[in-house]
Amino acid sequence: MFLKRIKSPYLKFGLLAMVAGILGSGLFVASVYFEAWGDLPSKEELSDFEYQRASEVYSSDSVLIGKYYLFDRQPITFENFPKHLVDALVAIEDERFYEHGGVDYPSLVRVALKTILMQDESSGGGSTVTQQLAKNLYPRKERNQTNIAVDKVKEMIIASRLEGIFSKEQILTHYLNTVSFGDNTFGIESASLRFFNKPTHELNIEEAAVLIGMLKATYGYNPRIFPEKSKARRDLVLQSMSKNNFLLEREKDSLTALPLQLNYRKFNYSDGIAPYFREEVRKQLLKWNASEKEKGNPYNIYTSGLKIYTTLNHKMQVLAEEAMKKHMRSLQGSFEKSYGKTAPWLADKKLIKKAVSGTTRYKKLLAEGLSADAVWDSLKTKRDMTLHDWNGGKTIKTSPIDSIQHYMKFLNTGSLAIDPKTGAVQTWIGGIDFRNFKYDHVAQSKRQVGSTFKPVVYTAALEMGIPPCAYFSAREVAYQNLKGWSPSNSGDKDEAYLNYSMEEALSKSVNTVAVKVLEATGIDNVITQAKKMGIFSELPQQPSLALSTGEIYLNELAGMYASYVNDGRAVLPYLIETITDRNDSVLKKFEPKRARDRAFSKETRQLMVEMMKSTINKGTASRIRKTYKLTNAIAGKTGTTQNNKDAWFVALTPNLVHVTWVGLDNHEIGFKSTRLGQGANAALPLFALWYQQLNKDRSFDHITKAQFERPSVFVRDQLNCEPVKKDGFLKRLFTNPNKKKRKKFKKSP
Repeated sequence: MFLKRIKSPYLKFGLLAMVAGILGSGLFVASVYFEAWGDLPSKEELSDFEYQRASEVYSSDSVLIGKYYLFDRQPITFENFPKHLVDALVAIEDERFYEHGGVDYPSLVRVALKTILMQDESSGGGSTVTQQLAKNLYPRKERNQTNIAVDKVKEMIIASRLEGIFSKEQILTHYLNTVSFGDNTFGIESASLRFFNKPTHELNIEEAAVLIGMLKATYGYNPRIFPEKSKARRDLVLQSMSKNNFLLEREKDSLTALPLQLNYRKFNYSDGIAPYFREEVRKQLLKWNASEKEKGNPYNIYTSGLKIYTTLNHKMQVLAEEAMKKHMRSLQGSFEKSYGKTAPWLADKKLIKKAVSGTTRYKKLLAEGLSADAVWDSLKTKRDMTLHDWNGGKTIKTSPIDSIQHYMKFLNTGSLAIDPKTGAVQTWIGGIDFRNFKYDHVAQSKRQVGSTFKPVVYTAALEMGIPPCAYFSAREVAYQNLKGWSPSNSGDKDEAYLNYSMEEALSKSVNTVAVKVLEATGIDNVITQAKKMGIFSELPQQPSLALSTGEIYLNELAGMYASYVNDGRAVLPYLIETITDRNDSVLKKFEPKRARDRAFSKETRQLMVEMMKSTINKGTASRIRKTYKLTNAIAGKTGTTQNNKDAWFVALTPNLVHVTWVGLDNHEIGFKSTRLGQGANAALPLFALWYQQLNKDRSFDHITKAQFERPSVFVRDQLNCEPVKKDGFLKRLFTNPNKKKRKKFKKSP
């Protein structure tokens, strides 16, 4: 009837269109509400949602050393939000937050009038904080016009449901814990730690305004990338706070005058403290995770917000890495200088070609059908590349082949310090730079360990009843049944007339004597002894075992040496103490693993410690005392493999075992000289420089001031002999030092 009274056909059409639009919109909203366009979360589901949380890794001294995550998020409670943070959020994002029920209808009308009719894009989007929370929890999947409209209505419905479930404080808490702040950070706590290196509750007003200002455009207002835009946005937030009576005018003016200051800290997987250690922890966690899933426990190390408490001592690790960088930088310079222009990575074309052809890039191009020559030409093409060295990174015009040659020359290292009583890892350095050298020389690398294996040979000899004062000739022997194999020493010719006690031979690392001790003991007996001491790698049943041609993991070697200060029991180095859920409920506690039975007698243990103390006091590792002036209770052993490929040093103290390796990843390149590449020069300083710093910190007194037990009278008597005896005059007269003695090696004693 009403329409019949309207004479104007245009007005009548307009009214009909408006009614149709309202009815159509109502039907559209109803269709979304009744899930014609897809499921909507129920109130039960909304009240029980879970965050994806980053798992955190802590050192034994409670320092956060890393995270594992898909999204870097660390949820916190409302009590951790400073009031000015919440005020900033409400002022700039949702002025009527405390008045609406999830949807701000007056704002929607404003948006409709200004944005749609007047084309004023500065009017804003009209979404409330609650609607934004809905979008964070259920992200939009498609961007066409129909789906955007559906998503918008869904968010309004979800927002209304959220307001019916949660208090305003809870909504703010959920929002600030889920929203993205850019740079792959999610939630205010992760953003605060990333951009200002402080927890949220310590944020001041202007810092809070920077982070809240980012919410409008996380990239465009990222203070790391666009500091000027970020500051302008921060000042706008402060202005909105003043306008909404959260700040006095004079406070706003003084804060906007302040410069933008960041303290950016990125939890980059390749950067930060102990990256090789963190990677090994991650690998072990994945194994644990897989076993838990089999039990029906759906933990995920990237999303479950686990807390991993490790054995690593943060302060010791920092000092160890500083010592490593200091020594390796200096050693690298000496290493390159020793080769000069004849360096194999520059002059050995065969070696270079072998290195290039082993790369993934070379193999991929071959697989794509290119000839070997075409691949080589492709890899010779120069382009902008960043090459890293000890002075930092430098971007230059160079080729992939040049890059391979550049990285071929770098000495690498692996070092590990453990508690010998438990096997708990105190420090772990898997290489010189995790960004460019991912290979872990502690957990992944098996290398010949050189003379660091000799203590096993001497331990087995003592256990077989050979006294430490038994004498062995240092004269070189050519073993006829071993194709003339003839191990030699680095000493002078007069050594052919000398006979060493076992203590002196070990401290001086005399190769010819080690082989003769092995012969007297028996290869099988030495291998059996090694297994008792925790060596699980397969060892060669060859006389060269005395000089350790067998390949052993670095952490395996550390566990073996622990037996000398752990009542004869080897340990298995371990990294993780406890895994808890986000509420600190213990999910897994890791127990130390050590051998049940003693590997040798108490007397043998004391004898071996005394013999290895001689190595430090007067033997191959005497620069510990002379050069580095360390007066601590230290025993140890140096090691250098054939052709100076591997340098080793093991330090043994009452409460700490430290193992170091230095060499190149390319086994075909060694040190130019033994003087430079011997364990005492290339590996020992990594321990000595580090231990000097431990001595300066009283918190490490339980390690640095610990003393070895006093050996028994019996043990002291066993070692009471002349270290070296010289052959008699007649024997020297009829012995040609230049002529090797020829005999057969007895494989069984």
